[in-house]
Amino acid sequence: MKYDPIKKSLGKVFNKNPFLRKIFYKLLDLLLLRAWFVKKELKIWSKNKSENLNILDAGAGFGQYTYFISTLNKKYNIKAVDVKHEQIEDCNKFFAKINKSDKIKFEYADLTQFKEDNKFDLILSVDVMEHIVEDVAVFRNFYNSMKTDAMLLISTPSDKAEDHHDHSEEEGDEHFFVEEHVREGYKIEDIIEKLKSVGFSKVEAKYSYGKPGTISWILSMKIPIIVLNFSKLFFILLPFYYLIVYPWAFVLNFFDLIGYHKSGRGLVVKAWK
Repeated sequence: MKYDPIKKSLGKVFNKNPFLRKIFYKLLDLLLLRAWFVKKELKIWSKNKSENLNILDAGAGFGQYTYFISTLNKKYNIKAVDVKHEQIEDCNKFFAKINKSDKIKFEYADLTQFKEDNKFDLILSVDVMEHIVEDVAVFRNFYNSMKTDAMLLISTPSDKAEDHHDHSEEEGDEHFFVEEHVREGYKIEDIIEKLKSVGFSKVEAKYSYGKPGTISWILSMKIPIIVLNFSKLFFILLPFYYLIVYPWAFVLNFFDLIGYHKSGRGLVVKAWK
């Protein structure tokens, strides 16, 4: 059992009804530090934006970011795309049950081919680009799909992620987290250069998962995932583990969110057309 199958298994448990699905989203938001950074940037972006804006969630996964954006403003029109048909169908059913399907649609899309000229006011891409070889093509499609002054928000691993683990583990537990990646992460200079090369006029990038965030990730994500790969029985003990560990992880995440990091496992990138 690897990282993605574990996420899928948890998703099936919590997808039985809308109430459990919302709890699942809350748990993801609490556990995943990248969600803290993404939500912070989305709140900043959405401030004083009340009109019927068009938003693309590019690589929507379980739909937790689509759901969060929909809570910021009921007028937003959100298109969420992914390559996994099962998740697309599941998300459409969930948003229909909570009466949001008039403003939110999930569809299949290959981001290397997807383009809707000058349509979106915001494009969000979380943990997607590390899975795509033809990243410049995707960045170009994003640029062409955005309106003037629109913003692209990306969260993706940095090339510094490997600095936080022993290379002797590359064929061991660390492999659980990167097996589907075509690159372990971006150099901060490289992703800025690639975005500017397709036309973005302004690009800002910063590190996330600095020292506090990395310790939190090890405690709240890495250790549980490794143990779950050995035995599903650990699911029974998981709530008790988090009762002890999560308060520490929460504090570490908070300091990571408000701090400046010279290096970090993740990147938060914003680009404007």
